[in-house]
Parts: sequence; C-alpha cells; structure tokens
Amino acid sequence: MLHVRSIWNGAISFGLVSIPIKLVNATETHSISFRQIHTEDGGRIRYRKVCELDDKEVSGSEIGKGYEDADGTIIPITDEDLSHLPLPTAKTIEIVAFVPADRIDPLQMDAAYYLAAGGAPAAKPYTLLREALKRSNKVAIAKFALRGKERLGMLRVVEDAIAMHGLLWPDEVRAPEGVAPDTNVKVNDKELDLADALMDTLGEIDLAELHDEYREALEEVVAAKAAGEAPPEAPEPARGGKVLDLMAALENSVKAAKESRGEEPEEAEVRRLPARKSARATPKQTTGKKSTSTAKKTTAKKTTASAKKSTAKTAKTAKSTQGTKKTAAKKTTAKKTTSRKRTA
Repeated sequence: MLHVRSIWNGAISFGLVSIPIKLVNATETHSISFRQIHTEDGGRIRYRKVCELDDKEVSGSEIGKGYEDADGTIIPITDEDLSHLPLPTAKTIEIVAFVPADRIDPLQMDAAYYLAAGGAPAAKPYTLLREALKRSNKVAIAKFALRGKERLGMLRVVEDAIAMHGLLWPDEVRAPEGVAPDTNVKVNDKELDLADALMDTLGEIDLAELHDEYREALEEVVAAKAAGEAPPEAPEPARGGKVLDLMAALENSVKAAKESRGEEPEEAEVRRLPARKSARATPKQTTGKKSTSTAKKTTAKKTTASAKKSTAKTAKTAKSTQGTKKTAAKKTTAKKTTSRKRTA
C-alpha cells in the first residue's frame, strides 16, 4: 500500500456491492519551484491573507468558503453544507457503465489517482472488480464528488491496483474549430511513403528512458550559483533552414534517423524543386566541350598509330629472326653433307 496521505475516503458502488476505498494521488511533480524575492536585497516576498473589513491578517483556520452572488453579496458555505449535498456521489464513486478503453477521448483525461482498498473487508470485492475489469478488457465510467463538485472518472487496472483518471465532462472539451489549415493542401503517395519510412526508422521507445533535461540543467545552474561559480553556458541552438522541398526534408530526416541509430543509410533520391528561370540566358560553354572532344580524338589517333607502328616493327623483327634461323640451318646441313662425301 502506498505510504501517502489519502485525499478522499469513500466507497465504490458496483451495483449492490460497496467497496470501501481511499483515494490517493497517482502522480507527483519533480519540477523546481522558485520563491519571489526583492531584487535589491534578496528578501522574501510573501503573500499575506488579510481581511478586507478589519485589515488584519488571518490564519488558515479562520478562512472558510463563500459564494459571491451577482450583486456582490457573499454567501457563506460551510463544510457541513457541502456534506449534505443531495448527491449519491458525495462519498461514493458510482460506476454507471463499462465501455471499451478506446471510447475515451484522451482530451478528456485529467488527474490520475489510485484507489486503495479500505481495510481487510474491502479486499475481496476490490479484487473481484479488478479481475472483472481485466477479463472484460473494458474500463468503468463512474461519477464522484471531489473538492466541491461532481466529476466524471474512468477506472482501469494498473498492475494489481485499480486506478482512476478524472475526466472532463464532454461539454468541457472544445471543438478544434479554426485549428487545422484552411488552405487546400494535397499530399501525394511518395510523401506519405517517406513519412511512413521516417516513422518506422524512429521506431518505438521505452518511456521510462525519457527524463526532464530542463530540470537537470536547471539543477546544474542552481548548484553552480550556490558554489559561487559561473553557470554553465548554453549550447548554440541548431539553426534550421527554411524547408523549401518537403521531399528532400523527409529523405534527409530518414537518413539522419538511421545514422543516429548506427544503421547504414541507403542512397536516397532527393528531388529538388524546379529552379526559377533567370532573366539573363546563361551562355553555353561550347568551347570547353569541343576542346575536350578534340583532345580525346587526337589522343586516340596517336595511340592507334603508335600501336600500328609497334606491330609492324614486331612483325619485321620476327621475319628477320626466322630468316636468320633458316639460313643457319641450311649452312649446317651443307657442311654435314660435304663432310660425309670426303669420308666416303
């Protein structure tokens, strides 16, 4: 059980089943808060609660509630008056329906609470409701009263506990009128494919890995000031250029996302927007092209000629060598024949 103070005690009304519970906050804030000070001498600036009639400061125990009427008259409202409200939800979380979770618009989500079982007798019905919610894959819609007004809530299972999200009433959620672009914009399939590729490349993330970098940086500044040191300098923010080509921006985003994950980015085809034609025509650089072409042709001719000459020389040399060999062979044969004749 959470070792935190309960902010509301009551019961869950589940048909004819009543489950005693305690309402505790499910979230907490870790943000750094500041005090107001007098810049000249560093003195604290405090707000004091002063009665307008006698101009005297009053303590919290002397402060009550009052409703201001249209004519400015204050009508005192006591805690006893509120406890006698003609509402079944004054001390009860009344379940009115069970619906699929996707029926709840996230825009209606408000503060989150845990519902703790109020003692040993509440263990069995509490567990029954929890397991029923698990098996049905639904959430419970309930009404309850807290801090002077009736509210709407959604009960769901979180691990082995029942959590309740406060919900705004449907008429408290504004319609998104005038928010979307009022111009007619068309998105082609190629752009959608690149957007899908970027989404796939970024992938999923474990939300537990995310943390408040602003708060950490602020803590460093406070620590440096407390130690009499200069606060760390902020890095230069990246300057993003104007996005003139949505396709190129998407493709570059996919590349950057893959590189950040250590993946080899594939060669992406970047299509640039067509450039505007200049008033002055750019002269064609024909001289350079012709010179290059001529040089290539000349080199090719020289190389061919050299190759032909070399081949001819090689052929002559080969013929000369063959002729020499034949002459030598003839002379050797003649000598041998003469020698045989003399011997005979």
